[in-house]
Amino acid sequence: MAYRVIQWATGGVGRAAIEGVLDHPDLELAGCWVHSEAKDGQDVGTLVGRKPVGVRATRNIDELLALDADCVIYSPTFADPSVLIRILASGKNLVTPLGWFYPSPGKRARFDAICRAAGVTLHGTGIHPGGITERFPLMISALSGSITRVRAEEFSDIRSYGAPDVIRDWMLFGKTAEESRTSIMAEALGAGFRQSVRMVADAIGADLDPDLRTTHEMAVATAPIDSPIGPIEPGLVAAQRFRWEGLVDGEPVITAAVNWLMGDKHLDPAWGFGPDGEHFEVEVTGDPSCLLIFRNLHPASIEAGLHRNPGIVATAMHCVNAVPYVCDADPGVRTYLDLPLVAGRAARSLRRDRASR
Repeated sequence: MAYRVIQWATGGVGRAAIEGVLDHPDLELAGCWVHSEAKDGQDVGTLVGRKPVGVRATRNIDELLALDADCVIYSPTFADPSVLIRILASGKNLVTPLGWFYPSPGKRARFDAICRAAGVTLHGTGIHPGGITERFPLMISALSGSITRVRAEEFSDIRSYGAPDVIRDWMLFGKTAEESRTSIMAEALGAGFRQSVRMVADAIGADLDPDLRTTHEMAVATAPIDSPIGPIEPGLVAAQRFRWEGLVDGEPVITAAVNWLMGDKHLDPAWGFGPDGEHFEVEVTGDPSCLLIFRNLHPASIEAGLHRNPGIVATAMHCVNAVPYVCDADPGVRTYLDLPLVAGRAARSLRRDRASR
């Protein structure tokens, strides 16, 4: 019997999640929340460029929460805790890439109580944070002893990120360094990345200093750079690096970092993606040490990324594939440390039911 899923929001992650639900043998799309009036009432299949599927998008939260559904994949641009609590209280499990990867003890206790009262589970997942920053470091840490450092880092060309409003108004690219330094991203992203750092530290037994360290570095254009928000002129911010570090006696031990560049030319300082191009790195320093490189989670070109970005699809699929495991879990907040290994599903052409499809 399929788990019935409501998709909450239809941005890049939401559209990819809808495709993932429709193609998943154990899931059935039950409903969809949308923000804009233009999408209200449209068939969800049409919204993602497929044939109609008989499920219409709606802006009516009460209507959605009244549906018979097992789980909500909650992926608006920013989380609204009051809406998230309403979803849980309605008796629906919830999977989200917007946090709750490893909440603080106080926050976890609060949401544990909400989940248990409703008999549901809350799980945070995704890619970075939400996977590459904690699941994979912990996995490869099992190959090492006497671990002294763990690092997870993203190197991405932000020109393939199809959200110009976010790039301009939230990330503050194309501004002066003084203006970009006021960006909310260090704190907005840090809410998730700090959870990643603390999860890894707790799991390997590192006794971190009480406060994590956050750093924000910038590079400016030395020549005009074409971007999704128009040309970035010389002297304006065209690359940013954020780091969140767990320290022991003031020295970094657990690091999560992002490097967002408008390409790797005409930058001062002269940052680049390195010989591996756009990629993710996970490194564990110990006996022995291990370095894991993730490729193919970035688009082949800017144009391809604006059409369908593999990193965004991966974020969505990590949510989609978690749904059956979350629905079967005991009520409460459940992290990677609490759930069994989540796996994807074979393509339809490879499955036992292929003859009937």
